[in-house]
Amino acid sequence: MEEKIRLTQYSHGAGCGCKLSPAVLDGILSRVGKQGAHATLLVGNSSKDDAAVMDLGDGTAIISTTDFFMPIVDDAVSFGKIAATNAISDVYAMGGTPLMAIAILGWPIDKLHPDVAGDVLEGGRMICEAAGIPLAGGHSIDCPEPIFGLAVTGRVAIKHLKQNNTARVNDVLFLTKGLGVGMVTTAQKKGLASGEDVDAAVASMQTLNVIGAELGLMEGVHALTDVTGFGLLGHLVEMCEGAQISAEIVADAIPQLLPGRLRHYHDLGCVPGGTKRNFKSYGHHCSVQEGFFADLLCDPQTSGGLLISVSPDSVAEVKILGEKFGMNLLPIGAMKAKKDVLITVL
Repeated sequence: MEEKIRLTQYSHGAGCGCKLSPAVLDGILSRVGKQGAHATLLVGNSSKDDAAVMDLGDGTAIISTTDFFMPIVDDAVSFGKIAATNAISDVYAMGGTPLMAIAILGWPIDKLHPDVAGDVLEGGRMICEAAGIPLAGGHSIDCPEPIFGLAVTGRVAIKHLKQNNTARVNDVLFLTKGLGVGMVTTAQKKGLASGEDVDAAVASMQTLNVIGAELGLMEGVHALTDVTGFGLLGHLVEMCEGAQISAEIVADAIPQLLPGRLRHYHDLGCVPGGTKRNFKSYGHHCSVQEGFFADLLCDPQTSGGLLISVSPDSVAEVKILGEKFGMNLLPIGAMKAKKDVLITVL
């Protein structure tokens, strides 16, 4: 009987939990020279946004992004699907629609058969097809650990472009997916997660953030970003810093991937290493009591949901759009005038 391949055994990290911590990344970027002036570059790396955006001169712009990581699940096809969903999300987070993708593959040829890599690529292709785009090519290297992701090109009408640094005071905050993927996948690695709970996490990670393209059409949506490896608090800190305002969120209002079950995994010590690295990087910006909610809010999300900052006048419109996509969107907090602490967790 052929032994089943467990991809997570071949990598030291998992999913977006592989990301460098915000503090380490800031240190690296501080060594990079300042970007020169480019008249057609609408969004570069200065705002810590989800993708770069270039003006095409006809009222539209090209969105360019890349994302890749090591396996967060054992199944090769599922890994490919999750990595592709996560990469395409950056385009939706800018209010755009994807056009095409190319693959990024690192593979330990001496440890894993190329057929397994083919399954990973097939998973990526399936998600690209679901998004209505081709997986048009890519690049591969022999690598000590398996790595997969996409470079994605998208397009957006400039008037519908959404950024992460344009939130306004009194905006209402929504989150389109429940938190807790990191806790569940950590529990899986320890052999403590039920199959049903793992299936729920995988289903969430494979769900495209297509709603972002329609949120881009709404004038009342002031800012948009996707929640990934830095956790909800980390991406909200970036949103607050960019707009130079603060935020208040209500812990009990935060959607959870598995309400009730996540506390069980937390009690068993199923907290990803990235959670603590995240809090160490930006915890000084947040007023939050240590414990379950602090760990949940810093939990590294792989292919997480969209964080929406919307005018109070457009809240009903966003809720209706959520219903169209099968989401029961409820407010999780609001943007406030700038305080000494960027984020207060109530």
